[in-house]
Amino acid sequence: MNEPQLTVCPLGGLGEIGLNCMMLSTPESVVVIDCGLQFPDQALFGVDIAIPRFDHILANKDRLKAIILTHGHEDHIGALPWLLPYINVPIYGSSFTLGLVKNKLQEHNLLDYVDLREVKPYDRVDLGDLAFNFFPVCHSIVDGFGLGIETPVGRVVHTGDFKIDRNPLDGHGTDLEAFRKFSEQGATLLFSDSTNVEQDGYALTERDIKASMKGLFEKAEGRILVTLFSSHIQRMQEIFDLAEETGRKVGISGRSLARNIDLARDMGQLQISSSSIVEPDDLPYYHDHEIVLLVTGSQGESLAALARLSTGEHRQLRIHEGDLVLMSSRCIPGNTKAITKVINNLYKLGAEVLHERKHGIHASGHAHKEELRTMLETVKPKYFIPVHGEYRHLVKHSRLAVETGVAVEKSLVIEDGEPITFLTHGIRLENTVNAECTLVDGKGVGDVGQSVIKERQLLAGEGLVVVTIIIDENTGEILRGPEVTSKGFVFEKKYSHLLEDAKCIILDVFENIPPGQTIKLKERIRSALRRFFRKVLGRDPVVIPLIISLTGNEAQERDSRCEV
Repeated sequence: MNEPQLTVCPLGGLGEIGLNCMMLSTPESVVVIDCGLQFPDQALFGVDIAIPRFDHILANKDRLKAIILTHGHEDHIGALPWLLPYINVPIYGSSFTLGLVKNKLQEHNLLDYVDLREVKPYDRVDLGDLAFNFFPVCHSIVDGFGLGIETPVGRVVHTGDFKIDRNPLDGHGTDLEAFRKFSEQGATLLFSDSTNVEQDGYALTERDIKASMKGLFEKAEGRILVTLFSSHIQRMQEIFDLAEETGRKVGISGRSLARNIDLARDMGQLQISSSSIVEPDDLPYYHDHEIVLLVTGSQGESLAALARLSTGEHRQLRIHEGDLVLMSSRCIPGNTKAITKVINNLYKLGAEVLHERKHGIHASGHAHKEELRTMLETVKPKYFIPVHGEYRHLVKHSRLAVETGVAVEKSLVIEDGEPITFLTHGIRLENTVNAECTLVDGKGVGDVGQSVIKERQLLAGEGLVVVTIIIDENTGEILRGPEVTSKGFVFEKKYSHLLEDAKCIILDVFENIPPGQTIKLKERIRSALRRFFRKVLGRDPVVIPLIISLTGNEAQERDSRCEV
């Protein structure tokens, strides 16, 4: 008789923030938890997003039963459009999560081909020999779930992204009692969100945030501009409530904000009256002290409303002297420079800017250290795997688990592509799988690899030199050139003498290469010029030789056309 087993294989989210994707498998069933993307850092020139590598999922798609979504943030649902064309399984999630998924799939013309299945808090879904229970959790988006998973080797808990709000507004809390009851028979394994393990104590509550904002609303004499994540519906509800309490109307600028507000209102997640909202074109008819503006651009995105306002390029709105800007969101790593630039520009235009570290206007949606300890003590797992964090977060969360009673050898720090099989009595480490993320650039998926990125980095750092030579195919003589063109390397007028010297080097190389050996000629030109530029300027540009072979007649015809 085969021994019961469960293999967990992280394909993203362990060792980085974003790309969350976990594959659970038994000999009978495979289920994927979340399918998120990651926005690239500045070193990935031109790349739009990064998504998990799906090879391992596709290799097991004959056993794939479903995709389970914990909540609707991009780092948990954003990669779905690149996986769904290759599989046909149900996708389970809350109503708001699936609403966001629908919008995303419509953009990719996939909605008609996907089976979306709504689940409610405390629902149970059987998927082969795995069963999933959905527990409400508090996060910076409504309708988030933690998971209680029944498996052949025991009960497994996945917290999803969560925090423990000790005094939640409007019932948006984490149901610790549900986690406790599910785990009281014994929990084999806990996966838990590690993002804020370095933050001591407890996260600010939404009640704290609303109280802080209320004081700012009451004191503000001019307009109030609020920027936040466009999926933070609970925070938006607080803004609308405070606007009504202080006699203000709310204007909205940003497509994602407007779309998510409409979605949340349709689903009953956002309680506002139509009279509370004023169209941007009607704003001039109101005094500044009567207006709150909700705008996109919390991360300094160049095309978002706040960035365009900061540069005076917004089509409908302008910053007014005395505007109060509340940046009610955390700074995602890598966005600091862009955000700082926007803040500085806003100050130049006469605005006052408050950000997350001041005045308590933003609370993280991720549990701080004491909340993580509480979850560990509630579930009391036999094994623990920290998830959703950079490597140092995973290590520190693992140490915290040991402090709460998990055995050192059973608090496991693993990274993407490192599967572990859980057996009735023990674990087995499996061979690693390729979990290097896939880069998406425009319509190209996976065609941009390290070699292309390295070339883009070289182009950005050192520039480009193009060498053009037209050669007579019959005689092997140069008909025109060499021409040397600089793109991002040197200012041609200032360094014309340098480029003339480069032409002499090219001619010397040409004289020493027998006719017809075009490939060898290109390589010699490239290496000779790179040595020359390194010696003279200390720069190493990308050198591209273009060798064009023409017959004498073709060259004459070309010259005639140019003269005409």
